[in-house]
Order: sequence, then C-alpha cells, then structure tokens
Amino acid sequence: MTEPEIYAALTEVFQEVFDDDDIALHPDTKADDIPGWDSQAHVNLVVAAEMRFGVRFRTAELESLHDVGDFVKLIGSKLEAVGNG
Repeated sequence: MTEPEIYAALTEVFQEVFDDDDIALHPDTKADDIPGWDSQAHVNLVVAAEMRFGVRFRTAELESLHDVGDFVKLIGSKLEAVGNG
C-alpha cells in the first residue's frame, strides 16, 4: 500500500470516527486540529485503524506519534512487516 493510499484510507477512518466528511488529513495534522479528538476518540481511532489496515499497535508505538504523518509512517511499516505494503 502506497503512502497516498494509506492517507486516503486513514482519511476515511477519521471521517467515520469523527462523523465528519470534511476532514482532510495532512502530515502535520495533530489532535488539536480536529474538533472532538479527545482521549476516547483517540482510542476509537486506533481501534478503527487497526481494523481497517489489519495491524496491531503497541502502546509504546502510539506514544511516540506526534502527528498524522507519524501515524501514516507507522501504518506503512506495519503493513510492510506483514507483507501488505
């Protein structure tokens, strides 16, 4: 899966979790940029991303993320590790 494909799929995940079809993700998008992105929404987002991409995230991996660009890179590395990249 290419980086643009990951962004497209992750955008759909965000739009579903936040019930907002206007969300457009960029590498520097942070929680403060999306209304309603609180700790509960973060958990929902992680679970939805795991389901969408067929990967599992470790807590330490998630704690190191600073923005959506980091999340996309993490997803890409997970997909490569399981042979779906």
